[in-house]
Amino acid sequence: MGRMVEALASEFGFDVAGVIDPLSPRHGGGPDAKQWDGIDVAVDFSAPDVVRGNAPVLARRGINLVIGTTGWAKDEAAVRGAVNNAGVGAVVAPNFSTGVVLFETIVARAATLFAPHEDFNAFVYEAHHAQKKDAPSGTALLLKKAMEQVGYTRPIDVSSTRAGFIPGTHTIGFDGPAETITLTHAARDRSGFARGALTAAQWVVGKRGWFTMKDVLGV
Repeated sequence: MGRMVEALASEFGFDVAGVIDPLSPRHGGGPDAKQWDGIDVAVDFSAPDVVRGNAPVLARRGINLVIGTTGWAKDEAAVRGAVNNAGVGAVVAPNFSTGVVLFETIVARAATLFAPHEDFNAFVYEAHHAQKKDAPSGTALLLKKAMEQVGYTRPIDVSSTRAGFIPGTHTIGFDGPAETITLTHAARDRSGFARGALTAAQWVVGKRGWFTMKDVLGV
């Protein structure tokens, strides 16, 4: 994802100053390195344990954040506090695809319709590439939460697959005694996520606070 963001950055008017990745030959140093002086936005697609260390330091330096890494919910309060104290903006989302943000709205509406019908049960199924570390995905958990928030109170089964090179597929299902209704979002490649992250990076400059892609897209 980092390489794809870099490849598309110029289309969005950005120059990439460098990367924070000790395993990369282009590593520019940690979040406190002088190389990041004057940077507008840091885009993070790393690992859960990295976010907790890097994000607060970058925020304190006045650098806005776009965070697409998932699996670090236990550290959210600390990162959110650092962002608020620093007076910068952060767009945090488990999925930066425009389609997924709109899909969440559709799923919430469907859950509202099915909530009163107790003979229908709901499930969430997601599949990703073998290298994705967290399961279920952050997007799957987001969709489940969206269903619960609109009043779907029955259990929602969540299952995951990690195999091959699947960019990402999420299916929401409602199963009744004689029929099944499914809604699916399937990513053909990862460019949609990178474009969404860069759109968020454009939007967050000059903002203060904690935002999601719904804020960016005005949904």
